Amino acid sequence: MIVAPGPVQRWVAAARPRTLPASVVPVAVGASLVRPATLDWVSTALCAVVAISLQVGTNYANDYADGVRGTDEVRVGPFRLTASRLVPAARVRSVAWLWFAVACGAGLALAARTSWWLVPIGATAVLAGWFYTGGPRPYGYYGYGELFVLVYFGFVAVVGTAYVQHASVPGSAWWFGLAAGSMACALLEANNLRDVQGDRVAGKRTLAARLGRQRAAWLYLVWVVGAVAGMALGGESWVAVAVLVAYVPALRLAYSARAGRDLIPLLIASARVQLFAGALLVIVFFATR
Repeated sequence: MIVAPGPVQRWVAAARPRTLPASVVPVAVGASLVRPATLDWVSTALCAVVAISLQVGTNYANDYADGVRGTDEVRVGPFRLTASRLVPAARVRSVAWLWFAVACGAGLALAARTSWWLVPIGATAVLAGWFYTGGPRPYGYYGYGELFVLVYFGFVAVVGTAYVQHASVPGSAWWFGLAAGSMACALLEANNLRDVQGDRVAGKRTLAARLGRQRAAWLYLVWVVGAVAGMALGGESWVAVAVLVAYVPALRLAYSARAGRDLIPLLIASARVQLFAGALLVIVFFATR
């Protein structure tokens, strides 16, 4: 018998803390592209608040939308608030929008310090977070989730954070945006690989569900290659090699684990590699700039 988390723990679990490296790492990488002495700590902190709030808001929105659609009735992943029926669906939806509101508040403060062009970009990020699984035609149900993650958790986060430092973008920021976005997509793929069977039953046609368990493992490899290539083309070849080596155990899991709960360790391994890669890049950037 599975014991449900307590009143506080259930909200923490539904926020999916294991996935948070997807929002923290690109901000750290983007900020560390400048010299430490010139780093704008306030703007960087605001970028982090925006990124984390958007991700947590999206996770709760996903919990709500999948729960009311019945998609989570057949899933094998972590605890869900709405599907468990321990929390009213309307409350989960309200908390999702509360986190989006926090992101908007931090984004407005950031725009006031830097550029008002950040406002429309932030607005699209909020809409993308909600319509990932929300609305009448959620794009996450049609295989476009990876595109959203690559754009917002890669290019927007890294390039945007780099831009708010000095209103300019280093050329390498685009390559590291590709790297960060690809690592975030690997994290998403680990989640989708685990849920292939349940998503197919529920009609959620992610790329992994469309391809099937065995062929979808190649998607994970694609994102690992994207991460390594982005780092190498950004000028950090030895970091790229270290990250590739770190991904080897995760790649073995992607190809060898059966399905369902057997793939939960893949999500954990993917998050750890992303944290390792982010920390290594920040150390290297600060030591060489």
